Amino acid sequence: MALNDRQEQILSLLKSEDRVEVDDLASRFAVTTQTIRRDLTELCDRGLATRTHGGARKLVSSASFGYEERRLRNAQIKEAIARRAADLIPNGASIILNIGTTTEQVAAALAMHEDLTVITNNINVIHILRGARLNSLVIAGGSVRQSDGAVVGAEAVEFMRRYKADFAIIGTSSLDEDGAVLDFDEREVAVARAILENARTKILVADASKFERNAPVRICGVADLDYVITDKRLPQSFVDAAEAGGTKLITLEDGYV
Repeated sequence: MALNDRQEQILSLLKSEDRVEVDDLASRFAVTTQTIRRDLTELCDRGLATRTHGGARKLVSSASFGYEERRLRNAQIKEAIARRAADLIPNGASIILNIGTTTEQVAAALAMHEDLTVITNNINVIHILRGARLNSLVIAGGSVRQSDGAVVGAEAVEFMRRYKADFAIIGTSSLDEDGAVLDFDEREVAVARAILENARTKILVADASKFERNAPVRICGVADLDYVITDKRLPQSFVDAAEAGGTKLITLEDGYV
């Protein structure tokens, strides 16, 4: 379905002004704030903007990369990280995977496991594991973000809260040296938080290039995780934060840190 005229104009404003506010847009277009929120949700679902508190902003930094382009970035490193993560998962386990190109590689690395219960908000994971020898394969309900196949929104958050999985494996868009795990979209972050809250063992898969990007929305701190699996040794302040929280760091170079 095409965008309506008002949504097209909002998109043009985002391109010129970087950020828009619900109240300002409601006044500008002489409609209710509820109508504007629906417009912004539509734009965000299509991957054309990112929600903020009280409005939306245009996509920036790594969010501006197309999803297919991100799949190709550091592809071999992501595959190696994924294999290391899959080694931690026993047959018969339950696991939740979120959206992300690295978590999709984890799904591929798990394809030869048996009797897994896999729960995800990532439509691409469903396609990857559809023919695998699983116990069950479950997709969250909610709004599908067409740019990458993520299922996001309040329905997806509530869906994840129905489960208690043995493992959560999440990806992220950005890491900070102070130990923060970050992303761009508040709705995506809300689902990631729900996934972590409802798993016994929490694993982050992310290559070191995530330190080169800045994202504004906090998923968690490294101390909230059980494992971080990455490609090379990370900044010392991040390592210190992990050690203080009892989080194990696994790198492709060094093994356990």
